[in-house]
Amino acid sequence: MKSAGSPPIVGFIGFSGSGKTTLLKKLIALLSHQQLSIGLIKTTHHDFEIDIPGKDSYDLRKAGATQVLLASPKRTALISEYRDNSSEPELPILLSKLDTTTLDLVLIEGMKHAAIPKMEIHRTEHSKSWLFPELANVIAIASDAIPPTPHPRLLPLNDIDAIANFVIEQFIRT
Repeated sequence: MKSAGSPPIVGFIGFSGSGKTTLLKKLIALLSHQQLSIGLIKTTHHDFEIDIPGKDSYDLRKAGATQVLLASPKRTALISEYRDNSSEPELPILLSKLDTTTLDLVLIEGMKHAAIPKMEIHRTEHSKSWLFPELANVIAIASDAIPPTPHPRLLPLNDIDAIANFVIEQFIRT
């Protein structure tokens, strides 16, 4: 179903524990079931490892390789070490690492300040403030509550079908 040009991009933002990853897992499953090819960029403010100590790729990276590409007949993984870790990688750099020619849609978890359309995920049990009044490009909210400031597009947090239909109508069919 891949269309010509770059795939549309939509971000999912919210505080830690709001359910972004849980929602995205369900959303990706639904979209993939409709034969859509989905790319995902997940940002984190924490240090992380995807390789295991004692494996060759881990040892070679720890020895000083700043980029390690793991490749097998089933998958590849690129691990890049940044010497200057004072700022978050920029979205264009992250997007350039994806083969967007094979994708129908790119989902971004995090990057709340990126100049992309975003859906805020808000869960009342966390008692956190709403992000959309302060952030640009929040085109929809998925929440289990009514925001104090009206927003033109409010979706039920636990209605993954409604969220998937919104994403398809806004980003795939347009």
